[in-house]
Amino acid sequence: MCGIYCYVGKKKAIPVLLDGLASLEYRGYDSAGIAYVTDKINIIKEKGRLDNLKKLLDLNTDTYLGIGHTRWATHGKPNKKNAHPHHQGKVTLVHNGIIENYQELKSLLKEYKFKSETDTEVLCCLIDKLLKENNNILKVLSKLNELVKGSYALGIILNDDLNNIYGIKKNSPLILAKSDIGNFLASDIPAILKYTNEYILLDDNNIVKMSKDEVKIYDSKLNVLDKKINTFDGDINKISKGKYEHFLLKEIYEQPDVLYKTYLENQNLPDLKKYNKIHIVGCGSAYHAGLVGKYYIEKYCNIEVNVEIASEYRYKNNFINKNTLVIFISQSGETADTLACVKKVKDKCDTLGIINVIDSSIAREVKNVIYTKAGCEIAVATTKAYSCQILVLMMMALKKDITNLISKINNLLKNDYEEIAKKIYKSEHLFYIGRDIDYYLALEGSLKLKEISYIHSEAYAAGELKHGTISLIEKNTIVIAIATDKDLVEKTISNIKEVKARGAYVIYITTNSLDQESDFYDEKIVIEEDIYQPLLTIIPIQLIAYHVAKLRKCDIDKPKNLAKSVTVE
Repeated sequence: MCGIYCYVGKKKAIPVLLDGLASLEYRGYDSAGIAYVTDKINIIKEKGRLDNLKKLLDLNTDTYLGIGHTRWATHGKPNKKNAHPHHQGKVTLVHNGIIENYQELKSLLKEYKFKSETDTEVLCCLIDKLLKENNNILKVLSKLNELVKGSYALGIILNDDLNNIYGIKKNSPLILAKSDIGNFLASDIPAILKYTNEYILLDDNNIVKMSKDEVKIYDSKLNVLDKKINTFDGDINKISKGKYEHFLLKEIYEQPDVLYKTYLENQNLPDLKKYNKIHIVGCGSAYHAGLVGKYYIEKYCNIEVNVEIASEYRYKNNFINKNTLVIFISQSGETADTLACVKKVKDKCDTLGIINVIDSSIAREVKNVIYTKAGCEIAVATTKAYSCQILVLMMMALKKDITNLISKINNLLKNDYEEIAKKIYKSEHLFYIGRDIDYYLALEGSLKLKEISYIHSEAYAAGELKHGTISLIEKNTIVIAIATDKDLVEKTISNIKEVKARGAYVIYITTNSLDQESDFYDEKIVIEEDIYQPLLTIIPIQLIAYHVAKLRKCDIDKPKNLAKSVTVE
């Protein structure tokens, strides 16, 4: 999971590269580096955040061509040695993806002395070796698919060809953009929006050759392609934090707006009742959204729903047929495990994507797609995209108006949850509990807290406590208990009393219709009742996580070890 950014044009390259990499830093920030051309190729890289790299660079350097990279480590430690760009022989390159057969390839490249632990350097050596055998970079790149297993998006410059940048992609995202000031290759659209809102989506095995004056795109047989130019219709100003301290907080507060837009844009949804079984596939928060969807579809459509983690679904017997619908959920539309699952099943059943990025890889692979209108989500921990995914799933089951829901969310956003966060932030262990739909929200709440605050947090089905988990409860253990289901509230309260009796400090989340004064909790959050209840319940859960992380002085938008767009398996 990395961000690559390449530029050739009229402006000095280093400031342009740094701007682009800054907009891609959510994809990786273990290290960063650039290679730029003067009368030779110069490589500067550094471990840590992009700011560390900036300190080493002269923005006024007379260079107009360069390639850049932000890294999330997969092969090798996050250090300067393993940072991109990598250079061997004539070849300097940046890479997003995973080379699965790099060890096998490495054994064929014994004449090279490797300087890093990365799969990327192996690819660099392979391309250099192939260039020595056939001094034509286009022909070399056209052979990569035959030799390399895995995924790659590459930006390449050559010692003896200092006027051009070459690119190729397979199973990793890469876009091309042309503008008045030059030409770009990038991992994602936000990186090019400062200069143009027009871009070209590259398909697998497309090859690019670009100079400051010309761009050519080839297929794997080196036929020149004329590809469609797309226009980004979002607002670039919304990719800034504005008045908010963090992107995460801004994105939480954007939820009423993006939910209403998603509702308006998706009035003609698929009829689920023609299927006898539905599978929902996702990773992380998308998986949790699928669980909420399962609850609503089973309850209101009476259709069996299985929710699967994509990395598991890919390798199991899926038991699907022509009467099965498989729904794939992904914010980026590039999630590697989910994309692999689409490719596995798309010829066997109907497929539907719930995606936030238009024309992304998953959106293009599924038979039908529903686009959420969350806009660009920059914070690594998802909030507004997750909520939009839930809304789409619930709308397919309920088909009800959400006007009242929006006003209720706005009311919740006026509340202050910092005082509750102050009771939590010094803890190192915390539990969420709930039953059925509330357990599914507990899973997301626990993930959100551990993602951004680094508190060890677990979610448990409340009824399972007495089967082992309650042994972990001791005096002042924080337990966040969710009870919004009127059919299960008494059972949940019984479980809350069990942890309270063992010394837990209980934060109780319930609805106005179920609210009661009692001694089984220490803090209480009361939410208005609504048929779209999860979209209300999640608001205080998100804001508590935010305030806890802020009190712990964590890097809220860019949590350690995480990246936004998970493009490697």
